[in-house]
Amino acid sequence: MQFIKYPLPELLETLLQRPAANTANVSDLIEEIFDDIKRNGDKAIVYYTQKFDHVNIENPRVGQEKIENAIKEVSPQLKKAIGLAAQNIEKFHRSQVSNFDRITTSEGVTCWTESKPIEKVGIYIPGGTAPLFSTVLMLGIPALIAGCSEIQLFSPPDTNGEINPVILYVAQLIGIKKIYSIGGIQAIGAMTYGTQTISKVDKIFGPGNQYVTQAKIMAQNNGVAIDMPAGPSELLVIADRNSIPDFVAADLLSQAEHGIDSQVILLSDSETTIEMILKSLYKQLEKLPRKAIAEQSIQHSRAILLENITQCVSVSNQYAPEHLIIATDDAEEISKNVSNAGSVFLGKYSCESAGDYASGTNHTLPTNGFARNYSGVSVESFTKKIFFQELSEKGIVNLGEAIELMAEAEQLMAHKNAVSIRLEYLISKNNK
Repeated sequence: MQFIKYPLPELLETLLQRPAANTANVSDLIEEIFDDIKRNGDKAIVYYTQKFDHVNIENPRVGQEKIENAIKEVSPQLKKAIGLAAQNIEKFHRSQVSNFDRITTSEGVTCWTESKPIEKVGIYIPGGTAPLFSTVLMLGIPALIAGCSEIQLFSPPDTNGEINPVILYVAQLIGIKKIYSIGGIQAIGAMTYGTQTISKVDKIFGPGNQYVTQAKIMAQNNGVAIDMPAGPSELLVIADRNSIPDFVAADLLSQAEHGIDSQVILLSDSETTIEMILKSLYKQLEKLPRKAIAEQSIQHSRAILLENITQCVSVSNQYAPEHLIIATDDAEEISKNVSNAGSVFLGKYSCESAGDYASGTNHTLPTNGFARNYSGVSVESFTKKIFFQELSEKGIVNLGEAIELMAEAEQLMAHKNAVSIRLEYLISKNNK
């Protein structure tokens, strides 16, 4: 992990750059697969599952028998832990349900908003080196709270054609019925166009590798919404001289082990603190089962010594991290100046792992600097807002002249006429 002391402001942008993904030829491959799925449906899905996952699945939908067998494989202890996490996630996300009042903007003019669920959503759950069953909770629970009428879950099969049993257990626990053992680009393509047996969705959610991420972007270009642009996981920690080095080192490694393209950033105003954290980090690294992955991630990560904590917050806002830990005594006070971050963890005991699993907040968050303009997934992500207005006779009279003048100024005479014809009608009616 590179240690930089008091960098010049003009160097910070370079130091805060994310690892560059090699997307050469990815778009061409995605376009080819999407076109095949659009033309050949299920046949294309079977072909690409065989090609990329090396397994032949004639019917990718997971049957009830497999789900029931999966439930038996999950230990009672893990089921209990998942139950606690589900309870907290549901409690937090139910607090996001909005009630909208009717507003009288002018006499006779009433406006209001109604929140409606997105009808069909698709959830992508990565398998690979870390089957993210926790993401089923993070996406499925707010979708159910929002009232989405159809939720489809996609996850890549293993070499035996099976989805990780814990993913299946969590899906059935929260009530997701349609589960498909399809991964990668072909899963996103299936959600984008639909096939003979898979319904096209209105919005796609969930993390994935660069192929999944680029496929989601192409899906959006083909009229299917996505949760947010995404990239590799990332964490930034602000630590002062009162932080506990072992805690901070553990937090940095918890994010570094996600993948070789993950990135962690450490900011501090204490050189001694950084040195102690790095010493602990390399000591803990040796004991990790995923050491090889974390080690590569650490190679393009940075520890940066700055003048003070105020400057640390400023640099953090410039980076706009997916996860931000403020490991200081006055973390809440410091957090008042945070403007760009996906999820913030305050104090010495608020580890990022808590947000990943069980505190209740959502762990599907903007990465790659998109925390500047995107929020993490919430109940609102699974809804759309419809605006309503109702004008009485008094209302159209009160607004009529203003609308006519504005429409005429924009040279949209049919707009003006839609008002004028009503005003003339009311004049005629009242003169009778």
